[in-house]
Amino acid sequence: MTRYYVNLNLRVADRDPSLVLRHLEGRVPPELGLDPLLMDAKPAAWHRELARRLADAGLPCTLHLPFFDLQPGSADARIRTATRDRLLAALETAAVYAPDRMVGHSAYNRFLYMRSFSGWAARAADTWAEVLASWPGHPPLCLENTHETDPATVSGAVEALRERLPETARERVGICFDIGHWHSFAGGSVRGDLADWVASFAPYLLHMHLHDNDGSFDQHLGPGQGSIPFDALFELLSRRGLRPTVTFEPHTPAGYAQALAFAGSRPDFFAG
Repeated sequence: MTRYYVNLNLRVADRDPSLVLRHLEGRVPPELGLDPLLMDAKPAAWHRELARRLADAGLPCTLHLPFFDLQPGSADARIRTATRDRLLAALETAAVYAPDRMVGHSAYNRFLYMRSFSGWAARAADTWAEVLASWPGHPPLCLENTHETDPATVSGAVEALRERLPETARERVGICFDIGHWHSFAGGSVRGDLADWVASFAPYLLHMHLHDNDGSFDQHLGPGQGSIPFDALFELLSRRGLRPTVTFEPHTPAGYAQALAFAGSRPDFFAG
C-alpha cells in the first residue's frame, strides 16, 4: 500500500484544475476532499472522469468524507437522519474512486454531551454502522480527532462502533490521528501530552493527518514550518511498532513542497 498521500480538496480543484495536474504530473497520490457543496454541484459522471484520470496515472487515493454540520451522534433524530443520508450519498461517490482509506470526523461535541458520552457514542455507532452497511466491501474507515480535547472520546467512539459491527468488519474501523488538531484545538502545544494521545489511539491507529502550526490555530503548514514535535511523534510510533499510512494536509504551494521534502527525509517510515 502507498505510504502517504497529499490532500486535494475537490471543490477547490474544480476551480483550479492545475491542482489536479500537480498530483498527476508529480505522481503524488491524493486524499480527495469531498464536501457537500461539491456533491450537490457535480454529477456522477464528473467523479467517474476524475477517477479514470487517477487510475490511468496509476495513482491510488484516500477519500475524506464530508463533515460540514454532520452530527452522527446527535440527540435529535432529524439531525441524525440528515447526517446518515449525506454520508450514504458520500459512500456512493467514494465507491467510484475505490479509495484505500476513508476518513470521517468523530464530531464529538463536549459542550453538548459532556455528561452523556455513552449515549452519544451509541447513537454515533448506530449511524455509522447503517452507513457502512450500504457498502459491504468498504475500505477502512478512520475517524479523525478535530475539536476533541480528550483522546478517549475518539477512541471510545471507535470502540462503540466496532462493537456495533459484525466481528469480521471490526478491523476495518480505526482512527486517523490529526496531529495539527491535537497541537492547536486540543491544546497540545501547551499541554505537551502527545504521548497520552498516541497511547490512547495506538490500538486503533490506521492513518494520520500531518501538517504543522504554531499552536494558536489550525494553520495547515508544511511539516517543519511550525512547532509540532514531529521527532517525538515518530519516536513514539517507533516504540510501539506503529506505521500508519499518512496524508499530508498543507494549504499552500510552499507547504506542499515541504510535505514532499519531509516524506523524502524519512525513508524508513514513508518508503515502500
